[in-house]
Amino acid sequence: MKSCTTFAKNNITSIAIGGFDGMHLGHQALFDALDTNGAIVVIQTPYENLTPNKYRCAKTTIPLVFYPLDEIKHLKGEEFLDLLIEEFPKLKRIVVGFDFCFGANRRYCIKELKELFLGEVVVIDEIKNNTIGIHSRTIRQYLQEGQIQKANKFLGYNYEIEGLIIKGQGLGQKQFVPTFNVEVNQFLIPAHGIYITKTKIDNIYYPSVSFIGHRVTTDGNFAIETHILDKKISTNNHKLQIQFIQKLRDNKKFEDFSLLKQQIQKDIENTKQYFSS
Repeated sequence: MKSCTTFAKNNITSIAIGGFDGMHLGHQALFDALDTNGAIVVIQTPYENLTPNKYRCAKTTIPLVFYPLDEIKHLKGEEFLDLLIEEFPKLKRIVVGFDFCFGANRRYCIKELKELFLGEVVVIDEIKNNTIGIHSRTIRQYLQEGQIQKANKFLGYNYEIEGLIIKGQGLGQKQFVPTFNVEVNQFLIPAHGIYITKTKIDNIYYPSVSFIGHRVTTDGNFAIETHILDKKISTNNHKLQIQFIQKLRDNKKFEDFSLLKQQIQKDIENTKQYFSS
């Protein structure tokens, strides 16, 4: 068990329990049902790729506590509740989603939670956008399909990844436009293509156009690259963040560098138009 910040667990009177990957609008409905001494209990699963680990902490001011699933999945329902009560001795309210289950083999659900917990159990109904339920799995699907605007609408913010700045092939500066090359781990990578983005360097967001995919016209290698519009940026920072706004087009192979360069300029102009409007 770990947390983002130091806080007194013996003051916590309500908790929301879930995976909370994405900290999206559906999750926010659970957080809204907490009292003023609430905390978020995150059950960490292998699917933490929208907001890995500490990135959930940036999406809320409510204290978070993390429990790796592998360390608690063997517990019976009673044992899991005993653990929570031991951790939070003043616990009076538990907030969960409509499909919440817990304990070994997920044998315990809402009915059992209400029977086992002596305090208040608040169950939040499914949150929908029009007729579609807001779920992390749906957001992942949208990102994998390049439907960035739909994903962002469900998230309630623009999807963002973070990575290490690495050395690229060197053609951008010489033949095309200068880019930062980024190595990204843990995060789900959106569909291959070219995107309108904002790139955060040294805590400043800059309008940018970004590429994800194999450089099929040059060396064929996979890359994530971002070009800052109208600015020459240098940094001693080893990391940057890319915030995705809209997909411009799919990746495409060009017959020669001149055609690729023309398309890059079109992508830049389309991105500038987006930000100017």
